[in-house]
Amino acid sequence: MSAIRSPLSDGARSVTGEALQGTLIDLIDLSLSAKQLHWNVTGRTFRSVHRQLDEVVDLARRYADATAERAVAIGVNPDGQSSTVARSTHLPGVEVGYIPDEKVIRQTTEVLAGVVTRMRTRMDATEKADPVTQNLIIEIVHDLEEQHWMFQAMV
Repeated sequence: MSAIRSPLSDGARSVTGEALQGTLIDLIDLSLSAKQLHWNVTGRTFRSVHRQLDEVVDLARRYADATAERAVAIGVNPDGQSSTVARSTHLPGVEVGYIPDEKVIRQTTEVLAGVVTRMRTRMDATEKADPVTQNLIIEIVHDLEEQHWMFQAMV
């Protein structure tokens, strides 16, 4: 039995827990992928892309922590271990070595679009199950869509 008593019904906790776990996986891997690209981007727009990627990393890390803490608050244990992230991620891997800025911009735009799509599905799933979690997901979508727009504008 959990030491944390959930304010949600078992059904609502299950739906919400699944949404939070998927969110956590996406955010952890997004932060890792964006940091890898940040270190290896090259090209004319290096500086602006390098800095924009750090904004994505910061956003993903901040919301990963908020997501995991929300899960614990409703009696769900988050799993952000590297093996779990590697096994469960939907994000494509990042190639090794230097990567031209145009390729980084396109890849980041595509990755953000995929994450936003999954986040919007989770937003819908939590609407009735747990509006508090839905609110967190709405905030995440807001900030991810802003980053997606900024990367699209660089193409």
